[in-house]
Amino acid sequence: MNFAEAADGAELAWTSEGEGEPMLLIAGQATSMDGWGPTAALLSRTYRVIRFDHRGIGRSGKGDAERYTTRLLAEDAVAVLDAAGVDLAHVYGHSMGGRIAQWLAIDYPKRVRTLVLAATSGGKWPDAVTQPDREALDALTSGDMSRLEPLFFDAEWAQSNPAAVHTFFNSHASAWAKARHFNASREHDAWSHLGFIQAPTLLLHGTEDVLTPLPNALLMRQHIRGSVLVRVPGAGHGLHLDHPETVEWIRQFIARKSRS
Repeated sequence: MNFAEAADGAELAWTSEGEGEPMLLIAGQATSMDGWGPTAALLSRTYRVIRFDHRGIGRSGKGDAERYTTRLLAEDAVAVLDAAGVDLAHVYGHSMGGRIAQWLAIDYPKRVRTLVLAATSGGKWPDAVTQPDREALDALTSGDMSRLEPLFFDAEWAQSNPAAVHTFFNSHASAWAKARHFNASREHDAWSHLGFIQAPTLLLHGTEDVLTPLPNALLMRQHIRGSVLVRVPGAGHGLHLDHPETVEWIRQFIARKSRS
């Protein structure tokens, strides 16, 4: 276990596994680096996978309360890259991690080789069709794993991978930190800035995602020049775990962009 120092002095826990070009994984709201589980293992066969715990989550310090915004959390991600000795990385963000990854690509374009955004959104949008289902949002705020599991994962996959499911939903975090993560994700709004993203971008989105409905991905594709959208049939919000075929799609996307 390693630690990076954030701008406010908070210690951010991070790990590195595998060899090859660096890939930074950015977890979702109130989720620890351990939640990447089998996906990190698969990616580490090709890349040097760097994971970290967000401030207030897992083994990282909580830091200053005012730094819980997606844009400032992107500065934490840069601190981790610096600590890992990485100037340029592929960046893969899931859900709120995707929101953070957007700011990373916008504010630090020279640090992002390619960008993968899974089950995420540009943020607030006046169109109701892009908003989470009310019942799904209630389930998210409840923290009840029995209510959340079907929104994230395929039932057969969840039954076959109980350890990965348990780890994903049971990150160590205080109510204080969870509330600030929820607010950071809810207040995210990068729509007017997405056009500045220069990195080749792959959008992965489940067709059955009720927490971040598919129209969000369609709008992001319009805003991020040259981005590629892959709709994952039948997938919910946790497609980064229960659809391991996406790992191969990511490899193919990066290989293709490396040749171009």
